[in-house]
Amino acid sequence: MVHQTADASKSEEPTSPRAGGGPPGLAEGVSPSLSGEETSPPSELFLSGLVESLLFVADEPVTPGKLAQALERSEAEVQEALAALQALYQETGRGLRIQERNGRVQLVTAPAAAQAVENFLNLDLTTRLSGPALETLAIVAYRQPVTRAQIEAVRGVDCSGVLRKLLHLGLVEEVGRLETVGRPILYGVTDQFMQHFGLISLEELPPLPAQDADALVAATELAEETGEMAAEEVKETEEGGRETVAVDREAASPSPDSAHPSSEPPVNE
Repeated sequence: MVHQTADASKSEEPTSPRAGGGPPGLAEGVSPSLSGEETSPPSELFLSGLVESLLFVADEPVTPGKLAQALERSEAEVQEALAALQALYQETGRGLRIQERNGRVQLVTAPAAAQAVENFLNLDLTTRLSGPALETLAIVAYRQPVTRAQIEAVRGVDCSGVLRKLLHLGLVEEVGRLETVGRPILYGVTDQFMQHFGLISLEELPPLPAQDADALVAATELAEETGEMAAEEVKETEEGGRETVAVDREAASPSPDSAHPSSEPPVNE
């Protein structure tokens, strides 16, 4: 499991649960005084603070383009703000991270806080996975999107049961269909997978040894080629069957003469 650990030697300012107060430097305004004194309205947030606010209220991962549209700023500016937030969270030992997958981002808790979150919410986030399940997950993560046939080509065994379990746990999901015979389901990892293994992006996956990476590519490509060959065979069989049916129909159809016999009476010689 990959985790990013915060620097415990750095002192942190007390923060309220969730986002109250926010990281220093994100807002220029002053929070209302607890003593009841009159305070001036908070000044405008920096762009990074606005981006953080939108991520906080978003109920699902969003694209930087959608954030830019809501803030009426360019996507490049939003990307810079996201990078600044990510750096701030990591450099100051904050409990939040920005997770990115498939061009979408969301605000998540830091991997190092997983145990505390689990205890606080009384959850079981440390689901133990079997060896076959971990092998299947690795294949999906490194070669997604993949079909079940491609996974089985790598592992050499039936993977239907393992895939059902991973789908049930929310670690993999259906991401489409392969345009070939039977249109098999394509699988990919989920945001839950990212959180389970403490990943901010798929780029943080540890690199495979060259030999293993080559074997993985070769096996999945072979399975894909086999599927394409099977599709061609099915197509040729279907076309051959249609031609045979057409010939049979032509042979069985009556000739014009037999279909319309002459109505003239026979001539008596």
